[in-house]
Amino acid sequence: MTMSLPRQAAPPDEPPPRPAEDRRHRNRRRALTLLIIVLLIGVPAGYLMISAAQSRNSGKDKEAKYSATGLTAGYPAKVQQRIYQVLIPHPADRVAYYETNNWKTSRLYVQFRTTEPGLETFLDALGVNRADLKKGAITVGDRDKKITGWTFTSQGPWWGLTHSQKNPAPTQDVVVNMSNPVLPMVYVVSRTVP
Repeated sequence: MTMSLPRQAAPPDEPPPRPAEDRRHRNRRRALTLLIIVLLIGVPAGYLMISAAQSRNSGKDKEAKYSATGLTAGYPAKVQQRIYQVLIPHPADRVAYYETNNWKTSRLYVQFRTTEPGLETFLDALGVNRADLKKGAITVGDRDKKITGWTFTSQGPWWGLTHSQKNPAPTQDVVVNMSNPVLPMVYVVSRTVP
């Protein structure tokens, strides 16, 4: 006995999509694609433009602030402090610096206010001590004063020294304002010959 299975009916033919629905579907896909492109490209590009403008404005503000003296607020890099042998003690505030380089001489200009023990630590790191400071000695030259805007005309007393070393070690000119002996203000020009 053979059993015959009932035949399945052929699937009904699907009617072709109507042209209006097809156009609507295509327009939705295009709109979605355009939105994705805007989000993936436009938003980051807009962010970069805003960020660049803010960075440029920030740089202009800082440049305007310090262009009068050439000094930049903040600490010089650790490598600069090591090369020029100007190790800023802790604690210190009112820290600013400026570096110049040319074929003949490189200079690092640094100013900071510290404590009495901080001054001792700074001088020890130079290889000198407090007794090496001479009262009334303004060891920073006119050229360096012009670059930094340092005048050394305010209330003192002023103390200074020049720490000369054999090349390639730097030579440092140090001036200290002791009008407040508890918080002396230190000015340093360290120069090296490349």
